[in-house]
This record gives sequence, C-alpha cells and structure tokens, in this order.
Amino acid sequence: MEIRTTEERDMIAIRTSTPVEELPELMGACYAEIMSYLRPLGIQPTGPPFAIYRNMDMSSLEVEIGFPVAAGTEGKGRIQVGKIPGGKAAVAVHTGPYAQLGDTYDRLTAFIKERGLKTESFCYEFYLNDPETTPPATLQTEIFFPLKD
Repeated sequence: MEIRTTEERDMIAIRTSTPVEELPELMGACYAEIMSYLRPLGIQPTGPPFAIYRNMDMSSLEVEIGFPVAAGTEGKGRIQVGKIPGGKAAVAVHTGPYAQLGDTYDRLTAFIKERGLKTESFCYEFYLNDPETTPPATLQTEIFFPLKD
C-alpha cells in the first residue's frame, strides 16, 4: 500500500452498467470490441486494460472499461475517448484471483482510513496480466483510490 502521484492519461473506453456477477463476461466483450475497433486503425493501447468504477452499487455498477491510448485517438459510437484522472492516489497491488480482490480492497480502505485521507467518488483498476494465459494465483491487479486534496 502506498500513496502515489499519477499522471492523467488518455483513454478509450465503453461506459456501461452491470450487475457485478456479469462483470467478467462484460469486460471481455468490451475489451474485444475496443480492440476490434483499434486494430484496423493501427492503434495499440499504451498500457494495460483498466476499469473505472463510478459507483459501488453491486447490483448496477457504473463502469468504464477500456485501455490507455495515445493522445489524439478518436472514438466511435459507444467507444469513447476520455481521461484517466491523475493526481494523488492510494494504491495497492492485488496478487491472486479476481474473486479475492475484496480482501485487498478491505486492506486498502483500512490504510486510507488509518491516515485520515478522503477519496474521490470513484476508483479504478489496471489488470497487469492476461487472465487467459496467467494462472489465477499469479494474476496482478493494481487498485487506485484517487484522493481529494
């Protein structure tokens, strides 16, 4: 757990809502749709896939699912460009199955509370390796809670 200052990054993403149970399938479909759009344009992501969670309503998560991209990338239809926010954030790296992410979230929120920090109303995750080729025990997810000044 650490406090880190991050740079704002350009992104391309699909914003949608979903029950948490349907999130894994939705994420795979969104990443595939975005890559199907980017490949013919010769555009490669500039970083790992991510998800920005705009709320924590597990029955209707508001989420942006996408990739960092170079500035100037354009969206089309429901695939839109935007910014991954920069600034100070409380950060943790979770190693292990996605189903156990809650444990790392609990530790990170305790870390934030112990320090008396205030967070923004959203958080985000970067998925550092591919779940199709990485054993669940070694999956790595970087979790960010942006902090209020």
